[in-house]
Amino acid sequence: MMFLKILFAGGGTAGHINPAIAIAKHIQTKHPDWEILFVGTEQGLEKKLVPKAGFSIRYIHVKGFKRQWTLDILITIKALFKGMMEAKQLLKAFKPDIVVGTGGYVSGPVVLRAAMMKIPTLIHEQNVFPGITIKILSRFANVVAISFKESKKYLKVKHKLVHTGNPIKKEIIDTDRERARASLGLDKRPFILVFGGSLGADKINKTLVEYIPFIYQKKSIQLMAGTGEKQYDAVIDGLQQEGIDPGAHQDIKVFPYIYNMDEALAAADLVVCRAGAITLSELTAMGKPSILIPSPNVTNNHQEYNARVLEKHGAAVVLTESDLNGTILYNQIDTLLQDKSLLRKMSKNSLRMGITNAAEKIYNIIMELLNGSEFGVRSPEKKKQG
Repeated sequence: MMFLKILFAGGGTAGHINPAIAIAKHIQTKHPDWEILFVGTEQGLEKKLVPKAGFSIRYIHVKGFKRQWTLDILITIKALFKGMMEAKQLLKAFKPDIVVGTGGYVSGPVVLRAAMMKIPTLIHEQNVFPGITIKILSRFANVVAISFKESKKYLKVKHKLVHTGNPIKKEIIDTDRERARASLGLDKRPFILVFGGSLGADKINKTLVEYIPFIYQKKSIQLMAGTGEKQYDAVIDGLQQEGIDPGAHQDIKVFPYIYNMDEALAAADLVVCRAGAITLSELTAMGKPSILIPSPNVTNNHQEYNARVLEKHGAAVVLTESDLNGTILYNQIDTLLQDKSLLRKMSKNSLRMGITNAAEKIYNIIMELLNGSEFGVRSPEKKKQG
């Protein structure tokens, strides 16, 4: 059996890092003796997430380009050249058989340098609208894995595109709904899950404070909300000003962070959240209907592109931040909960979009590239017999 080395390059946000970790873990289950190394920057979230997942990581220097021309661009260009040199040195030292890039600026110099060195390369785009790094790298990489079919219209290299979906955590897929509801102490009433990401979302949290008084006395809905650590106190203070104490109400639970998100998602009848690519992949893998509130503070407004795809397929309702308040959220949730046939239809549409074997699909592409496939990549030499 071949002993191979795989290098992952991606970072900045969890949306770029977690898919790489999911792919790496999937490979590890099949080939525990293969060597896996990550490349990132010391400023990115990968510095925390990758070691926590049990993988080794090396760092290079790279900065993102700003949209406006400023003197800072000269610093960025200097960092890019330094990153290219560091990437070359790292590739020569590690000698990977394949390089996998999952986006973020750090993947740029690593994948580009690997392509120049004739090392097989695969890049993965999580969002509907590709980031600038993926757009540039798509010209050089052997394969471009996309998570949404709609991404095809934004990338010119049609012959390189493979629709794989987003790799998601195995525990998300495997969690049973009824067991999750029992574990959370839920009864048969509708259970609404609300969250704005690990850091929280100010507009969603303010809307939550306006929404909860509508349902507080009715006792017809069970709700769990994750506010983010930094905004938790402000949400609790806001509710207390409304005369509401979530700690004294069994049906309304507000947490700074939802650690058992696999159970919460499995148990939910309706999810209100942002439209990050991994979140949407988890929702569709579990067939969850949703109300999506895209963040307007992301590059290229990519969350709205993501959200509109689910809306187009009848799996979600999209509310922009400019249209959002407690009354509108209450009316939208109430409309969906009152129309059970519509909620079931949304759930089926969501499940129809879901991809639960993305990591396996990407693994298969990696194996094709390693073995010299129709993508036209040479086979690597066997390094060590195992």
